[in-house]
Amino acid sequence: MNQQASAPEVAGAMGGPLPGSLEPNAEAGADAAALADLKPVRLSKGALSWSLYEGGRDPYVILVSIYIFAPYFSSVMVGDPVKGQALVATITTTYSLFVAFTAPFLGASIDKFGGRKPLLMLITGLMVPIIGALWFAKPDGSGLSILTVSIMLGVIGALFAYGEVLHNSLLTRAASHREAPYASGLALSLGNFFSVLVLTFVLVAFALPGTVDWGFVPKEPLFGLSKALNEPDRIVGPIAAGLLLFGAIPLFLFTPDAPHTGVKLGEGLKQGAINLWVTLKSLRGEKDVAVYLGSRMLFTDGMTSLLAFGGVYAAGVMRWGVLELTAYGVLLSIFAVAGGFIGGWMDSVFGPKRAVQVAVGASIVCLIGQLSMGREKIFFLFPYDPAQHAPIWNGPMFRTLPEALYLLVGFGTAIFVTAHYASSRTLLTRLVAPERVASFFGLYALSGTVTVWIGSLLVGIATNTFKTQQAGFLPIALLLILGFIGMLFVKGGLKQDR
Repeated sequence: MNQQASAPEVAGAMGGPLPGSLEPNAEAGADAAALADLKPVRLSKGALSWSLYEGGRDPYVILVSIYIFAPYFSSVMVGDPVKGQALVATITTTYSLFVAFTAPFLGASIDKFGGRKPLLMLITGLMVPIIGALWFAKPDGSGLSILTVSIMLGVIGALFAYGEVLHNSLLTRAASHREAPYASGLALSLGNFFSVLVLTFVLVAFALPGTVDWGFVPKEPLFGLSKALNEPDRIVGPIAAGLLLFGAIPLFLFTPDAPHTGVKLGEGLKQGAINLWVTLKSLRGEKDVAVYLGSRMLFTDGMTSLLAFGGVYAAGVMRWGVLELTAYGVLLSIFAVAGGFIGGWMDSVFGPKRAVQVAVGASIVCLIGQLSMGREKIFFLFPYDPAQHAPIWNGPMFRTLPEALYLLVGFGTAIFVTAHYASSRTLLTRLVAPERVASFFGLYALSGTVTVWIGSLLVGIATNTFKTQQAGFLPIALLLILGFIGMLFVKGGLKQDR
C-alpha cells in the first residue's frame, strides 16, 4: 500500500491528466478500492480543503467539456454536428499541444520554486469569470461569437491543466503520508458526487420541465430560463464557475503551502528540465516498463478522446438535446463509479495486466457498438424507422430501440474505460522494483499527458476529411487497438506476479 499511496504525490509533481479526460473521476473507484485495506483516519482541515477543491473543479469537465455545453456549442452554435465535432477537436488539439509541451516542465520545476498557492489562486481567479461568461454564448451569435467561445474554451483548458499540476503538487503539504490516499480518494469521489448532483439538478430543474407531468418536476424551467434560447445549456457555465469558487475558498484559507525557496524562474525551469531528462533516462534497462508506458500512451489517448467527444458525438448522431444528454451524463457517471470497483475486482481475479487488456478490449467492442448505431440503424445492418415502431416506453427520452441500445453501449464504455484507469496504476507497481516506484510514477503521469493531443488531432483530421462523425471516431479505435497489441508484449503483471 505504501507504493500506491505515493502515486498521487509523484503524479502531481510531474503533471496530471489533461482536462476533458475524466481520469480524475474515473479513478475514484480505484482509490476507494485501495483504501479498503487501510484503517480509517481523520483528515485534517487542510486535507479536507484540498479534496474539496478538486470536488468543485471536476464538474466543469462533465458539465461543459462533455455532456452539455460542448454538444450545444457543436450542434447549435456551429449549426452542423460534423463541423462542430471537427472544431471541438481543433480546440482540444491546440490547447493540449500547448499544455503537453509546457506542463511537464512546470511539474518538474514546481518543487524548485516552493509556494504553489499564489499561482494557483491566479489561475483559479482567471478560470471562474471565463467559465461563467459561457452563459453569453447565445445560439444566434448575438452574445459571444463562435471564435470567441473557441478561444475561451482553449484558455480554460490550458488553465485547468496547469491548475491540476499545482493542486496535485500540494497534496504532500495538505496531507500526511497516511492521510494522502484518503484525501486523494475523497477528492475524486467529491468530483463524481458534485457532478452527478449538478447533472441531476439540471435535468429536473431545466431540462424535464414542460416535457413530463411528474409531481417533483416544475411545470416550467426554474428561474424563468428559456429552452428556445438554449438557456438550460448555457447555465452550466455559471454553475461550474460557482462550484469552482465554492471548492477553492477553503483551500486558500486552510491548506498549507510549500515554503518559498527564492529560486528565480529561469533557474527553476532549467533544473526542472534536468530532472525531467534524468527521469526519462531511468527507462534504460526497463524494457517491460517502456513497452507498457508506450502502450499506455496509445490506449489512454484513445480513452481520453472517447470520453471527451462522447457528448458531441451523441448530440450529432443520435440528435440528442440537453434533456437526453443530461440524463446520459447522470447515468454514465453512475456506471463509471461502478467501473472503478469492477476494475479492482478484475485486478484481484486476473492480475493487473489481464485486467487492463480486458478493459481496453471491451472498450474497443463498445466503440464499435457506438459506431454501428444511429437514429435509423441498429448494429450497421438493420434499418429502423421510428415512425413505423411504437415507443419502447412512455418516458420523455430514449424512447426508440436504437437510443436504448446506444445507451446500453454507453454504460459498457463508462464501466470499462473506468476499469482501465483503476488497473493501470496497479500494473506499474508490479513491473518495477518497490524502491523505484516513485520515479516511474512520474513517467506514468507523463505518458498520460504529453501525447494526449494526438487523439483529438486525428479525430479532427478524420472528421474533416470524410465529413462524418463516425469516420472521425475511427482513429480512436486505431489507438485502442495499437495500445492493446502493445500490451501483448508486456511480460509481467500477471496474477502469479503478486
